Amino acid sequence: MAFKTRITEMLGIEHPIVQGGMQSVGYAELASAVSNAGGLGIITALTQPTPEALREEIEKCRSMTDKPFGVNMTVFPTINAPDYKAYAQAIIDGGIKIVETAGTPAVREIWEMLKPHGVKILHKCTAVRHALSAERAGCDIISIDGFECAGHPGEDDIPGLILIPAAADKVKIPMLASGGFGDGRGLVAALSLGAEGINMGTRFCATVEAPIHDNVKQAYVDNDERGSFLIFRSLKNTARVGKSEVSEEVVRRLAVPDATFADVAELVNGKAGRELLETGDLTKGVFWAGMVQGLIHDIPTCQQLIDRIVAEADAIVDQRLAGFRA
Repeated sequence: MAFKTRITEMLGIEHPIVQGGMQSVGYAELASAVSNAGGLGIITALTQPTPEALREEIEKCRSMTDKPFGVNMTVFPTINAPDYKAYAQAIIDGGIKIVETAGTPAVREIWEMLKPHGVKILHKCTAVRHALSAERAGCDIISIDGFECAGHPGEDDIPGLILIPAAADKVKIPMLASGGFGDGRGLVAALSLGAEGINMGTRFCATVEAPIHDNVKQAYVDNDERGSFLIFRSLKNTARVGKSEVSEEVVRRLAVPDATFADVAELVNGKAGRELLETGDLTKGVFWAGMVQGLIHDIPTCQQLIDRIVAEADAIVDQRLAGFRA
């Protein structure tokens, strides 16, 4: 059985399962595999070195799937900021109709470019107040990101069990649940809590088609639910990364009074992270990983993973939950 929600209707997808737009992971190979399996694949715009390269990656993905796919655009304050508007223009030129966004309120300038071209905006938030603000500003779908997630969980530390229904009580547009999802139990839980689909990042990293080294995929399998560290807490820019010797060193250095980003820059910079994903050498940098590692026990294809999630969810609804009725 397929699950039909406002998310599947709005995005034109078979299953309410969306791949997170992950830096240095969201290439055409993974996005097309997720879309072909009935979910929504996402290319990461800023993984591409130039807007022109993004145009080429969009065309590559289109040659690999005839299903809907989207592009992620994350806007963060940085010293050497990319030309966000040029990347947005590449998205428009590529005919993309679904864009996942995240980051500062400055991202709304990108929305203003995209919306006149019929682009659906799927915006990632880590707090109810941010979700309501994004809804008022005109985005189409909220991805509400709980404390369990990989990447940046915000500073409120609210887990999905509370954050999702708290947001669902107030947000009127469709909502994806993000952070901690990796199987059919999570999909049913998300739907029960008021979301209309799930967004998965870490779980899609541990698939055959994810364009990262097998050593990194195996690390997701080997780590359990305790297998992540929160870094940058003292800098008010909390990030959840996989447990390793390097991330442990980052935590140690930042625990020192008056520690700054410069004290760990060589361990956490983007170049080091890309090298880790490409070579599989876990001493090169840090890698994003959520608590969902505790639910990852294999490395399936995207088709196998999505089929399994939907079958599990179907069985829970039809058998397990039905069996509890008095």
